[in-house]
Amino acid sequence: MAPGTDQRSTDLRSTDLRSSALDLDTAFAAVAAGALRDGPVGTVGLELEHHLVDLDRPAARVPWGRVCGALAAVPPLPGGSRVTCEPGGQVELSGPPLPDVVAAVAALRADRAVVAAVLAADRLGLAAAGTDPLRPPQRVNPAARYAAMEQHFTAVGCAGAGTAMMTSTASLQVNLDAGPAAGWGDRVALAHQLGPVLVAVSACSPLAGGRPTGWRSTRQQVWGEIDQARCGPVLRGDDPAGEWAAYALAAPVMLVRTDDGAEPVRARVAFSDWVSGEAVLGGRRPTPEDLDYHLTTLFPPVRPRGWLEIRYLDAAPEPWWPALAAVTTALLDDPVAADRAAAASAPTAGAWDRAARAGLTDPALRAAARGCLAAAVDAVPAALRPEVEALAELVERGEDPGTAQLDALRAGGPAAALLATTGGFP
Repeated sequence: MAPGTDQRSTDLRSTDLRSSALDLDTAFAAVAAGALRDGPVGTVGLELEHHLVDLDRPAARVPWGRVCGALAAVPPLPGGSRVTCEPGGQVELSGPPLPDVVAAVAALRADRAVVAAVLAADRLGLAAAGTDPLRPPQRVNPAARYAAMEQHFTAVGCAGAGTAMMTSTASLQVNLDAGPAAGWGDRVALAHQLGPVLVAVSACSPLAGGRPTGWRSTRQQVWGEIDQARCGPVLRGDDPAGEWAAYALAAPVMLVRTDDGAEPVRARVAFSDWVSGEAVLGGRRPTPEDLDYHLTTLFPPVRPRGWLEIRYLDAAPEPWWPALAAVTTALLDDPVAADRAAAASAPTAGAWDRAARAGLTDPALRAAARGCLAAAVDAVPAALRPEVEALAELVERGEDPGTAQLDALRAGGPAAALLATTGGFP
């Protein structure tokens, strides 16, 4: 998925780095210090991406000028979400951190309804799906950052996957507190271990280019084809903050900030090599601001930013995205549910590709999903239990949110499959 725009941003500038040299020890310490914040769990922030669809010409991408004009008509939203636009014209709603998942879902639902109504007046719809089921990858957002990202991906050998990720994927992101420091290792490990199970449960991207891809989560498949030094899982040991710092410094630099935007890096240059002087980028050594910026170009499935960004869920239409938000929160924040989920998901730990390809048709993943959903049903707030029970019933049938796309494709063709993810349209 494209870079997030949530409202709880890590800010390394709160340290005294602005007046000190950026050497390797200083950089490592700064990233580790900002990785996780000690405190209780409970706060939830949600981000939901959507493909923007011309309801009268669903096979055509919406031109950039029309995108900007339509979004300019969106008023301040009642739930406080920020509206941004991704490289392929995807519309992202980034909700504020709220006291619990019920409040976070209610706010995002209200905001999505307002945005959808404004866009519908211009015959545009919001399609919630892990990948665009119909239209080929194409960048419409002209921002310098995104142009530079495309050039970097081309230079390092993953042009196709990079463009597809930027312009044709969409996700539901769940942001959760890091929790008490004493439990960080176990909490981060569980967030990773649950990944393959929740990839299978959330799978809502079986189509691309108007036909089945053979993958239940084509979005996860695309992410798996991008440079894993930037997008692969962070190692799961006893020191997640230190591991994140090591990961960040070893990851290749994608962009160098310039006065008029961003300059792509057309080689694999570790950030640590730029810091040490082994490599020179942009004719200068990196600053603390460059380190801040570098962290925004790293996209592991679980990203520490003071809290935990859970980034591996497909975007999905109602009622699935609220259910997925509630399930993810319960399995990580409720101690009893977390213990049950840890036991259920242990046999499928690390099975990211298998989950993306086979989903719930894989017997081990289906068994793990049933165990995790049973734990979640018992732990989720009553206000979201109907959605979670519906998701558990879907899993019990061996289906996922993407099943409806395949049904729509068979019944009405590729355009119908795309429109089916808009949740209704005039």
